[in-house]
Amino acid sequence: MAFLEIKGFQKSFGDINVLKGVDVSLEKGEVLSVIGSSGSGKTTLLRCINFLEAVDNGVMVLDGETLISSEGGKKENERAIRKKMLNFGLVFQSFNLFPQYTVIKNITLAPTLLLKENIKAFEKELKGDKTLTSRERRIRVSEFKANQRGKIEENAIELLRAVGLEDKAEAYPCQLSGGQCQRVAIARALALNPKVLCFDEPTSALDPELTGEVLKVIRSLKGKDRTMIIVTHEMEFARNVSDKIIFMADGVVEAQGTPDEIFSQVSSERLTHFLSNISGREGV
Repeated sequence: MAFLEIKGFQKSFGDINVLKGVDVSLEKGEVLSVIGSSGSGKTTLLRCINFLEAVDNGVMVLDGETLISSEGGKKENERAIRKKMLNFGLVFQSFNLFPQYTVIKNITLAPTLLLKENIKAFEKELKGDKTLTSRERRIRVSEFKANQRGKIEENAIELLRAVGLEDKAEAYPCQLSGGQCQRVAIARALALNPKVLCFDEPTSALDPELTGEVLKVIRSLKGKDRTMIIVTHEMEFARNVSDKIIFMADGVVEAQGTPDEIFSQVSSERLTHFLSNISGREGV
């Protein structure tokens, strides 16, 4: 079985069928690009994968664990959904950074919130050890907090270094360019070490001169055993970075294959039309 297996994803909003039975598979460390015209279902697919939308029907298995199965019909509680969401990191089109927080705080916020749950679990574990006094338990909890907070901070700095923004740790989003904000958003998405990193048209809100720096960071993540799904309108980037590409049209996967198969051995009339329109707009 593939590392990520999606079968029969369906999603409707009222009378509008946005996803009409989408199947996707991805091996660990592979990069999948999702292309297609606006309204084809690309972003909805990504939001369903990240549990931001609930599918009407479908199954999703990640690393041998079934995360979504509409067959059971049982509605999960928010805590269970949040736990499953941790498998994925999502970089949005418009950054979605918290303007009131510094760069380092934006990156450490989610890990710090998760740490609170881990501290509770650690305290519960210590209560079961009858050989410890109350004072010893408090000391161990205090040491655990300090150690984990230190690791969170160190990891955030390392991620900022990886995206070339180590010197911006104490800056606020309003002090950064759009490209820098998106690089911070990438670092934030990586902070919880997700199994799959997703991008929703990560350069669509950027000026052309800033697009290159963001694409360079995304490209640098490839080859580090990082499984990625990228919804993009950058065809040349998709061609160069992807192991696999799917072309979506009208809520279905109209074509899929390697970059060479998609761009050089086109077998779908819709895909031919889409690529022709893209080339026309780019002046190719």
